Amino acid sequence: MNLPTSSPQPVRPVVDPFFDPRTWTVTYVVHAGPGTAAVVIDPVLDYDPKSGRTATDSAERVAAHVRQLGLQLQWILETHAHADHLSAAPWLRAQLGGRIGIGERITDVQKVFAGVFHLEAGFRTDGSQFDHLFRDGETFAVGDLPVEVMHVPGHTPACVAYRVGDAVFVGDTLFMPDVGTARCDFPGGNAHALYASVRRLLALPPETRLFVCHDYPPAGREVRFESTVAEQRAHNIHVHDGIGEDRFVAMRTRRDATLEMPVLILPSVQVNIRAGQMPPPEANGTTYLKIPVNAL
Repeated sequence: MNLPTSSPQPVRPVVDPFFDPRTWTVTYVVHAGPGTAAVVIDPVLDYDPKSGRTATDSAERVAAHVRQLGLQLQWILETHAHADHLSAAPWLRAQLGGRIGIGERITDVQKVFAGVFHLEAGFRTDGSQFDHLFRDGETFAVGDLPVEVMHVPGHTPACVAYRVGDAVFVGDTLFMPDVGTARCDFPGGNAHALYASVRRLLALPPETRLFVCHDYPPAGREVRFESTVAEQRAHNIHVHDGIGEDRFVAMRTRRDATLEMPVLILPSVQVNIRAGQMPPPEANGTTYLKIPVNAL
């Protein structure tokens, strides 16, 4: 007689967060322990919008941690082309190695914003600025850690989540339960698509850990960035169990109409669709970021 066997427990990676209070962004270093392979998810390049100057303080903290633990950086993963911070992916790759990856629908975002910013004739909208474009359901390994890519559009057409063992890095698709969900009013955003993406994430096992890219805590709460599927299903103010698609879309549409644009959207997007690279310098040797007037 064959006795039933229990399902294997999912791998539980080590998740080391680095919170940037200037952009409310959380960068993650994900690994299996000291001396193992690692990924960095959503790294931040410091940018001062008043002076136009960049710095690498945030990324240096991440790099120092990777070196201290003797980790081998294999991937620098972007959940989407961020609108609230510039990516430090190229700087980290130059310091530590690894490959820069993002979802394959980044090409849709590039096509839209190449027009918005009237980018140079040589700008490519095929995603070739990145080392790899991930398709929905693609799997790969980082050492002993299994990774699955989940396409979760809605906030942008290119948003992906990375499932690493029992942990899922959801980007802006979900926030902490008392904050809700991402906005859908950027070019290519779609509240119906976001609802479907959230329900896909919340269909994962209830104990699955969910790590958000940003936290905007209500007054009196400290910054948090980790929840579970069960917590989100019970308490997310926008999409807890029992909230249907029509109700969610109506709420999201009303709310988005009241939101201001993120402070760094204009510099961030035109850099992040280039995999974090700056635009090519002009004839005088200086790099310029464009500010389209009355275009958004």
